[in-house]
Amino acid sequence: MGKPIVVNESDFQEKVLQANGPVLVDFWAEWCGPCRAVAPVLEEIAEEKAGSLEVAKINVDENQALSGEHGVFSIPTMILFKDGQEVERLVGAMPKARLLEKLELHLN
Repeated sequence: MGKPIVVNESDFQEKVLQANGPVLVDFWAEWCGPCRAVAPVLEEIAEEKAGSLEVAKINVDENQALSGEHGVFSIPTMILFKDGQEVERLVGAMPKARLLEKLELHLN
């Protein structure tokens, strides 16, 4: 069963940039309403796409350097990494169908 994994500055390189498959990284914060709204959607996607997509969560308050490094200025920002490179960036909460539509382009 797929579940989002928690990533931080110390393991980002290993868990995201060196991952064997695509990784969708959710940059979020506890106090962010839209982040809380999109969280259950990301959990569903993690479960449905287990084996073809990893979903990772990065708390921007606890990982400010990493957020800055990747140009995250508003949250939620979801960045899809494939082979260590950013291939898609989605900013703001959005419906599951729209999120999947953007992700599917990179998953095959």
